[in-house]
Amino acid sequence: MSNAIEVIQKRSSTRGYTDEPLTDSELNTLLHAGLQAPTAANRQEIHFTVLKGDNPVLTELEEEKNRLRNLVNPPHNFYYEAPTVVILSADSTFHWSELDAGIAVENMALAAEELGLGSLIIGCIRDAMQGEKKSRFSNALKFPENYEYKIAIAFGHKAVTKEPHTYDADAQVTYL
Repeated sequence: MSNAIEVIQKRSSTRGYTDEPLTDSELNTLLHAGLQAPTAANRQEIHFTVLKGDNPVLTELEEEKNRLRNLVNPPHNFYYEAPTVVILSADSTFHWSELDAGIAVENMALAAEELGLGSLIIGCIRDAMQGEKKSRFSNALKFPENYEYKIAIAFGHKAVTKEPHTYDADAQVTYL
């Protein structure tokens, strides 16, 4: 098992997956990593909807995203054909839900890297999930009552690799 710093340094977004599905053990590990994430006031309000990559709701979401962005025939769908997509929803009335969902997906992304899997944190469907078809998608994804989309994450076995992004600590960090 790697240490946390090594996993953080190795992790990058994966935009290419094999057809191999996740095992039940892999999926359970990823979900538990998300469920173990801290939440404000320990509300534990995040809900996880797990979809296989061929789920028709994902096709509908892709079409709506493309319509809203005026995209025609993009080279990949929004989850880059990953075999598993997890959509996180949360209580729409709780002020900290968006942050809590972000913490959960980062836990899951790091767990995926530790398992040798790829992941892609997804925000690009937000307009589709919160637009005129919001109720349609919320019902199709079986969100709990008064819950709404916060963020999503795709998982699979890596078909491509990418170096982690670089950064400029001098420009991005201020010490006071």
